[in-house]
Order: sequence, then C-alpha cells, then structure tokens
Amino acid sequence: MTVSNPTERADVHSFFDDETCTFSYVVVDGQTGECAVIDSVAGFDYVSGRTNMASADRIIAFVRERGYAVKWLLETHIHADHLSGAPYIKKRLGGTIGIGQNIVEVQRNFYHIFNTEDDFECDGHDFDYLFRAGERLSIGQLAGKVLHTPGHTPACMSYLVGDALFVGDTVFMPDVGTARCDFPGGNAKMLYRSIRELLSLPGDTRLFVCHDYPPPGRSPACETTIAAQRAGNIHISDETTEDEFVHMRHNRDKTLDMPVLLIPSIQVNMRAGRLPEVERNGARYIRIPIDMF
Repeated sequence: MTVSNPTERADVHSFFDDETCTFSYVVVDGQTGECAVIDSVAGFDYVSGRTNMASADRIIAFVRERGYAVKWLLETHIHADHLSGAPYIKKRLGGTIGIGQNIVEVQRNFYHIFNTEDDFECDGHDFDYLFRAGERLSIGQLAGKVLHTPGHTPACMSYLVGDALFVGDTVFMPDVGTARCDFPGGNAKMLYRSIRELLSLPGDTRLFVCHDYPPPGRSPACETTIAAQRAGNIHISDETTEDEFVHMRHNRDKTLDMPVLLIPSIQVNMRAGRLPEVERNGARYIRIPIDMF
C-alpha cells in the first residue's frame, strides 16, 4: 500500500474538545481552499440533557474566517463518546456527510437495543454518502483513499488524504495504545489486522488520532507517524503477534467502564448526528435501556 502522491502534503488543523478528549480536524487543499471536516463534536450535558455547539462553532468560525469551502463532513465511525456535530455544521457551511457503508451493520446491532424499530430503518440513508472500502475521494486537488479498518466497530474507516492518515479510534498515540473491542460488533482479531494494514504505509505518513488520554506529565497530542507507532505503540509494536494482541485486548476491555455519553451518542450518531424527532409535547427524548450494557 502506498500514498497516492508522496509530495502531496495535506494542510491539517486540529480542534480539541476538552469534555470528550476528542480531536476534530479541518483538512484543506491549499490550492483551492476546499476542505473536509473530520469527526466534529456536538456537546451534550447528561445531567441537564442540554446540547451545546461550542466545539462545532469553533470550526465554523475558522472555516468562515479563512474563506474555505466545505466539501466533506467525514465520520470515521459511529462514536460512542460524543455526539456528532456534522449536521449542525452542514446546515451552516454545506458539505456531504460521509461514513463507511458498513454503518448498516452497526445500526442493526443497536436498533433493537434502543427499540427504534418503529421509526428507524437500518439502511444508512441518514448519511449523505456511504464509502466503499478502497474508494477514492478528493478534497480540491488533494487525492484521498478510504480504508476499511474494522475491529473497534464493524464500520470503522480511516481516511488517507495526501500524506495524512485519520484513523478514528483504531489506534491512539503510541503511549496510549489501541481501541477497545467490546462494543456490539467489535472484534480484536479484526482490529489487529486493520492496524497491521495501516502500519504497512510509509513510515513518514502522518497519523492523526481521534482521541487522546495522555499519561501523567503529557499534554493532549493528536499527531504521530506510522514509524513511531511501529516502534513504540504499547499495545501493538512490530513484535506483537495476533494472539498476544487479542489476549491483551480481551483482558483490558473487561476493566474498562462504558463511555459516559455512550447512550445518547449511539442513538444520535447512528442517525448521522440527527437528534430524535420532536414528540407531541414539543420535546425530544433519549431512551435509556436498563441492564443492556
């Protein structure tokens, strides 16, 4: 696997959401000013049930100030730890909301859990575009490729744009490790193979993570390289076998708490960030399944 054009350097701007430890990105083609927004965030306060769009508004202000044109609003997967800000940004800046076509499998995994059979179809139609594995995309004159990297979820996609790789939750910074695999449809063997595929890219490929949970003494960071991952990822270095990784992942996942915003995030994000429909009293509701997770 090779980068389409090693001389193409993507202009990447990161935005960190402190509440969810999420990095969102604006990826720009400097020649045309066309851009993509990747993994945007809408805020949600669980105690009050209130949304806020501070993180999304920062991106909107940045794009408008620079005069960029949004072509894509890309999601690497259905996030379980934050709500997507994609539809909010689309309403203000335009763009096409895209995700991997295996989103329909994730929707099927959750629509029974949330009892949405009466008002939801598992066909991915809430999203504007469903990417196939290996499909090409462009941002202005920047060439990109969509890589199917399942394991954390069945629909996880990584986006290779010029020399920049956006991996979602597949892998984290080297001193943090890799994603959990214990959500419905998760699979540690698939994750191992997905990461191995990513690590076959050229060593100087820039790798951008969706989250960072830094150890004590380090500030949040979003950028590393394929070479740094191969040399120092604490969960999957070049010497790590598939069996070793699967054993580690299964044992580690048993110790992890569920993400605080899992219940609202999944319900909203499997609808491409669309909030539940307004009910007869004018309010929207998030369903909380009891003893299901």
